[in-house]
This record gives sequence, structure tokens and C-alpha cells, in this order.
Amino acid sequence: MESATSWSNPLPLSSLPSPSHSRHPSAFKFMAFSTLHTFSLPSLSSPSSFHPFPLSSLSPKPTSFNPRPLFPRTMHASRIQDAVGGALALVQSSPATWQSALLSNALIFFLGSPILVSGLSLSGIGAAFLLGTLTWRAFGPSGFFLVATYFVIGTAATKVKMAQKVAQGVAEKKRGRRGPGSVIGSSAAGCICAFLTIFGVGGEAFSRLWRLGFVASFCTKLSDTVSSEIGKAYGKTTYLVTTFKVVPRGTEGAVSVEGTLAGILASIVLAFVSFLIGWFT
Repeated sequence: MESATSWSNPLPLSSLPSPSHSRHPSAFKFMAFSTLHTFSLPSLSSPSSFHPFPLSSLSPKPTSFNPRPLFPRTMHASRIQDAVGGALALVQSSPATWQSALLSNALIFFLGSPILVSGLSLSGIGAAFLLGTLTWRAFGPSGFFLVATYFVIGTAATKVKMAQKVAQGVAEKKRGRRGPGSVIGSSAAGCICAFLTIFGVGGEAFSRLWRLGFVASFCTKLSDTVSSEIGKAYGKTTYLVTTFKVVPRGTEGAVSVEGTLAGILASIVLAFVSFLIGWFT
């Protein structure tokens, strides 16, 4: 009877190559731990047959991968809608706040920058921004619209026959681009009325009075600007207001019929605008 040792180990350990021997696969054969199956190691001549398992079984299987954005589009759209909605709600807040006044003026000045640059210097734009913010805070969008109308009409009158005014030496400095001094001087009375409205001086009984003073101040200044600029452009005969002596166009203190009529018309237009926006109904 064969011993247990020879039965459990059919391949003697002495027949295996030592670690120091060459490991070329052709020098030895692998044997399974069964007396029924043996197989030889494939040759190195065929790289694809070197691995005991098919290489195709080790290659990764293609899988469909659809990367998702870190922030879904719906989230971006929702955030944009929330931001726009919040900005609109702030702009439309009634009564107006300093925050809504600043935001509204920043947006309007950005969109209207080409018009502002044509009529104001950079420092003048800064002064106009402060005026617009104060006006919006005191009187809301309607007050701002009134001041914007004043600016557009005044700038248009200043640009009338600019080349002729420049040639005659009677044009405004910087071809009519007004600076902060002109902005502050034109709006000083209106700014006082705006502050009185913001602080509620006199209560509801005086609020209409401050509003009337605001409109009157800009109508007066617009009449002065338009009459001066139209008089320089179209005035046939100009008179010195103190002596009624005939003087050249552009003389300080001189008036003309053409300029006076244009100034009156401009003030009527601005007053009518205040009526249209519902200030005096």
C-alpha cells in the first residue's frame, strides 16, 4: 500500500526548480493539484497566448457615462430669476429707499451713458448721479423722470448750431459738456426741496409745497438754459436787460425775443410733464 505522503504530493519537491535556477517557461511545466490534469506553460513566441486567461476577459467593458454638471441648469436659471426678481422688487419699492435709488440710478446711468457723456463731463456725471439718487429717494421714479426730461431738453438746446457758437466764441466750455458746478448750481433749490421731503418737514400738508418748489426750480433753470442757447443760435437782436441797449449775441445779461419765447415754451413743457406724471391733479 502506497504511503500517504506519496499520494498527497504526486510531484516531489525535489523536481521543482530552485529559486536560483532559470525561470524560462520552457524549462518546466505547471501541474494542477490533481493527478488527472496537467498543462504546459505557453511559449513566449505568441504574446497573446502568454497569459493563462484570455486578455479579452481582462479588458474593461464599455459603460455609458453621462457626466452631470456641478450645478444643474435649473439651479442657474432659478438663481438668475431670483436675482432679477429681487432687483425689480427693490427698484419698484414704494416708498423709495436709498438702496432702490442707488440701484436704479446705477442701472439707468449705465444704459444712458452715451447721452450723459455728450452733455456732461466725467465729474459732472458724478454730480448728476448724486442728484438722481437724491431725487429718486425723495420723489421716486416720477421725480427722476422729470429731472431726466430737464437734462434732455437742456442738452438738446445747448447742441443747437454748436459750430456757429464755437466760431463766434459764445459756446459753452467743452462744447457744452457741463461740469459739477453747473449741475449743482442748476439743482440747488431742487435739492433743498428733496431733503425737506425726505425728512418730512411740515408733514403731509407741506409735501405738495416741496414738490411744487422742486418742479418750479427746474422749470426756471430750463427756461434760462434754453433761452440763452436758442438766443445765441437764432437771436436777431439782443438787448441788455438792464439798459435795453443792443449788444452782440452771447453777452452776459442780454436777451432776445427768440430766446425768451423758446425759454417760456421749454418751462411750459416741463411743467406739463409734471402734470402728466400725476404730481398736480
